[in-house]
Parts: sequence; C-alpha cells; structure tokens
Amino acid sequence: MTIDRWTFTTLLALCLLVMTTQTARAHDTPIALLELREIQPGTFVETWTFSSAINKDVPTPIYPEQCRHESPRVICGETGLRGALSIERLGQRYSAAVVRITPLGEKTSSFTLTAAQPIANLNGGAALPWTQVAQSYIPLGFEHILLGVDHLMFVLGLMLLVSGGIMLLKTITAFTISHSITLAAATFGWLGVPDEAVNACIALSIAFVAVEVLRLRQGKIGPSARHPWGVAFAFGLLHGFGFAGALTGIGLPPENLPAALLFFNVGVEFGQLAFVVVVLGAWQSHRILQARLPQWTETAAVYAMGSIATVWFVTRLKTIVMPLGIA
Repeated sequence: MTIDRWTFTTLLALCLLVMTTQTARAHDTPIALLELREIQPGTFVETWTFSSAINKDVPTPIYPEQCRHESPRVICGETGLRGALSIERLGQRYSAAVVRITPLGEKTSSFTLTAAQPIANLNGGAALPWTQVAQSYIPLGFEHILLGVDHLMFVLGLMLLVSGGIMLLKTITAFTISHSITLAAATFGWLGVPDEAVNACIALSIAFVAVEVLRLRQGKIGPSARHPWGVAFAFGLLHGFGFAGALTGIGLPPENLPAALLFFNVGVEFGQLAFVVVVLGAWQSHRILQARLPQWTETAAVYAMGSIATVWFVTRLKTIVMPLGIA
C-alpha cells in the first residue's frame, strides 16, 4: 500500500492554502521606488513610492559616505551622488527597490537593488552591465513565482490533467511561451489590463482546471484532457499579465528594460521548473513509502484547489465591484 499522487496533491493543496493566509495577495511581490531629484548642485530630494497597498514602511537607505541624509534631502556636496548606495533589510519587508536618480539637466538613471544585489555603484552612467541586471532580476523572478501561490496551483492542476512525460513537456512549454508573450507586451506597454480583473480571471482559471480534472477522474475525456497544452497556452496569457504586475506597478529602468524583462522571466522559469521537479519527485517517491490515506482523499485534492480558487475569485471580484458601489 502506498501514498499515490492524489494523496500527495491533497497535502500540497492544503499547504498552498496555508501559505495564502500569510499574504494579503496571492502573488504580491512588494517593491519600493526611491526617486532622487537634484534641486541644486549636490543636493537631492528623496521621494518614496510603494507597489504594495499594505506594506508602506519606509526602508532605510545608506548613501555614499560623502552624503548627508536630512530627510527628505540628501546633501552630497561637490562630489555629487557617486559611490555605493544600498538599502537595509531588502528581502525582508521588500523584494526589491528601484532607485531613480535625476541629476540637474541630465537624463534619469535607474538601478534595481535586491537581496542578491544589495548595492548599486553610482558612477553617473545610465545603463547597467547585463551581469548586474541578471543578478538583480533573476532572483526577483524566482521569488515572484514561488510567492505566486495561485500560479503554482494552476501549474499543479495542469500536471494532474497530463499523462506522460512528453505531454507534460508540451504543456509546460505552452504555458511558458504564452505567459512570456503577455509579460513582455504588458511590460513594454503594448497591452494593458486592470490588475483586479486579471487576478480574478487567474482564480477562475484554477477553478476551470479543477473541474476538468474531476471530469477526467470520472472517465470523461474532454478536449482539455486531450490537449492540456491548449488550456495551458490560453490561460497562460492571463497569468503573464499577473507576472507583469510585479514590474509595471513601479516600472523597470527604461535603459535596461529588455535585459531586465529577459532575466525576470528567466527567474520565473527557474522557479516554475523547480516546483515541477519537486512535485514530480514527490510523486515518484510514493513507491518507497508504505502508507495510504482514505479513498476520498483522491478527489479531496481537486475539490481543495477548486474551493480555494473560488474563494480567491470572490475576494478579488469584491475589489472590482465595491468601488463601483455594487452591493
């Protein structure tokens, strides 16, 4: 007697549910924006903006040693704002901080600080080397997908629809291609969809997949079971807009936009691949575990996913209708 993959999926779905209770949104990656505008030679005004409506604690910046911080002013004298700039406790309250500096009569330059890349060396140049962009945005994308419990739940549902390694490869590839398309389109500003509507539809996509998995377990092999890659591609377009929300809320440095987008997406794919590998490994490990839960747990996993998704949908729908005055 062994733990089958349905029993494991039940436990995983419940774990994902517990994770959602720790965050206000299912895939919130809080980012802080620090803008420094030079008002006279060597003197800058500091302004903070936050991507999260909940987390608004002002981080503590550490300016170059020649600078004196008298909030909201940063006085750096003749040397100017040059040298090492860092922000305390990145990775705790905030996933990243974007720093935008606008010197007198010059173009704005941007830097992204993360826990993996906590220091920016300010030298007056606008564009960052691609290695520094990679060190900032790959971890940010990886963190975003692992915090994105709804995205992970959808991927888990797709895996339950799939039979066979080749079909799983096709399905995950289709999901990757489609969400990369809309991630790029939204980040470059070619397409725009309200975050509230996107988040509600993402929840519906999970509920849809849960229903299709239940139909499959009842022996009703429909188009979704025959072509799960089609479902993955169609709903992946929605999830791409959800991924873009982590970037467009604050904005990417324009001079590094293509590289930042590329490496953020690479981080997302690494995180997604890591999740798939862990789930597959756990499913395979049932062959050496001698235990079994009651038969009803096989469908409980799918009902758990569908129920969680429904709660998400109703909660997110309220954020849309309440401002309209709809009871």
